Amino acid sequence: MADHAIHNHDSHDNSRLWDGAKEPFKASYGKLMMWYFLLSDAFTFAGFLIAYGTLRFSSPAWPVPDFVFSSLPGDIHHKPLIFVTIMTFVLIASSVTMVRAVQEGHRYNKKGVVFWMFLTIIGGLSFLGCQAWEWTTLIGKEHMTIHNNPFGSHTENGVYLEGDGHDIKAGDQFKVGDSYLVHKHDGHWAPLSYKNEAGATKTQQLGPKAFGALFFFITGFHGFHVFSGVVFLLIIMINAWSGIYAKRNNKYEMVEKIGLYWHFVDLVWVFVFLVFYLL
Repeated sequence: MADHAIHNHDSHDNSRLWDGAKEPFKASYGKLMMWYFLLSDAFTFAGFLIAYGTLRFSSPAWPVPDFVFSSLPGDIHHKPLIFVTIMTFVLIASSVTMVRAVQEGHRYNKKGVVFWMFLTIIGGLSFLGCQAWEWTTLIGKEHMTIHNNPFGSHTENGVYLEGDGHDIKAGDQFKVGDSYLVHKHDGHWAPLSYKNEAGATKTQQLGPKAFGALFFFITGFHGFHVFSGVVFLLIIMINAWSGIYAKRNNKYEMVEKIGLYWHFVDLVWVFVFLVFYLL
């Protein structure tokens, strides 16, 4: 009787042991590891964006996005956020083409996978090209670097005593919060002088240094993710064309895994866009 009880007890315990052959959460090991990586990367981006928000709201003045990001190719100015909106649309559209590539993989349509992945790569490269133009404009024409930020906003009311040869003329009045750009002439900063309401003569100061440093670091970090994604997409597209994934008979799982990464990159950009360009 005792032996029988022990046998039943052991059988009951064995039935509760985890079966290592089963996939946890109905996901393969590769997709599970991709989710772990994306989760850790999400914490990294969250830390950067929280740091940006902390510095911004602790600063008495901060550049206004509508003023900073208002240029378009062709020397077009005063068109706030149009260019970055185009960038965002291109990246989101590439996420749609990535969905189509995954769908074609589930159907074992090799040509469809390659076609839609190729369009996704084009979208990623277009986004990187737009970002390169934006950086070139801010650095080359506006002279914004990680050390100097020429964009600022006034902390007091006043009137300009001189013009800048562009949009500002002597006698122009400004209010607290109005944006300005400190120009550079012959390699030297040329801040304008103004008179505040108390009658004191002062000069414009460069904007908070943290703005330029955080902008280039965070958008550059995201751009590195986009560039890495494009490289991986290209490699996987070539492998898909060679027929490697079709032989594995797993619904082109590698395409699905890189799709998870690409959707994550697109989602992160939505938050970067919100923090830097809209708030």
